[in-house]
Amino acid sequence: MGLLKVPLGDQEVFVSHANAALTPRARLRLARLVVEEGWPVAMAARRYDVAWPTAKRWADRYRAMGEAGMGDRSSRPHHVANRTPPFLVRKVVHLRWKKRMSPIAIGARLGMPASTVHAVLTRCRLNRIAHVDVRTGERIRRYEHEYPGSLIHVDVKKLGNIPDGGGWRFVGRAQGDRHRAATPDKPKNVWRNPKMGTAFVHTVIDDHSRVAYAEIHDDETAATAIGVLRRAVSWFADRGVIVERVLSDNGSAYKSHAWRDACADLGIKSKKTRPYRPQTNGKIERFHRTMAAGWAFSQHYRSETARRAALPGWLHEYNHHRPHSSIGKVPPLTRLTNLPGQYT
Repeated sequence: MGLLKVPLGDQEVFVSHANAALTPRARLRLARLVVEEGWPVAMAARRYDVAWPTAKRWADRYRAMGEAGMGDRSSRPHHVANRTPPFLVRKVVHLRWKKRMSPIAIGARLGMPASTVHAVLTRCRLNRIAHVDVRTGERIRRYEHEYPGSLIHVDVKKLGNIPDGGGWRFVGRAQGDRHRAATPDKPKNVWRNPKMGTAFVHTVIDDHSRVAYAEIHDDETAATAIGVLRRAVSWFADRGVIVERVLSDNGSAYKSHAWRDACADLGIKSKKTRPYRPQTNGKIERFHRTMAAGWAFSQHYRSETARRAALPGWLHEYNHHRPHSSIGKVPPLTRLTNLPGQYT
């Protein structure tokens, strides 16, 4: 809290803000004038340009508590006469958790004003329905590891390849089918339609900093996933991050013995998410949404080669320049403290 020094009579008084009449130091001086030097309360109040009751209050506190009584006290009341009873709070929370009801619906069920229900939900941090898990009805537990490298998330995002000329999202179904038919060197399915294939984007994201690493491959085998992991660990090491744990889903590549042995060889502890619970790996699932909107489907790519060539530029923008709302609206790379040349 900044102090402003202003002249008052033959002395200087420090005030904490524009409307503050007394600071703890000035209160102590005023109280000592009244209690120790015998000044009348009205004269001390005029000296410090405050009301008579204010001067008397600080003098009384000094008599009772000494110098320790000159500090600020909370303006919060000791008792709230109309506070919602605990049993009603429990009912409100139960209906929000288990039934996902709105404040208006809860108020109608319990005979309470919706504004009171909303105040209760805000105190319990349940005012946003997104804070409640859809499947379990329990409050979502969010976590973040304390430092970069403590945990990285890995996963694969599958994207259909783009035919030469552009895909149906931008040119329409009919023109998209013609582009697919005109794309050379593609095998046919049973309906004689060309199979464009799938791009497997292997993604790695650091839990603490949200710094991301990604590669595009034509498969999601264990050998490919292990190669991505080794290169990602090396990439993070070049930026001063030592990877300690890796969290993956229960895909076949990550359940293989080769993945287990590769993690052991790198000195990394391998962890798995709960089956059928993608929320456990939610950070990388959310990153996939951001990547799809910011890169994969952000513009009209005229070929799959053009889209793949655009990924490194988007990753640089994401890591170095794009503000991330979950880490204080700063770019992810600002959370890495050991970057080469950072302090030169």
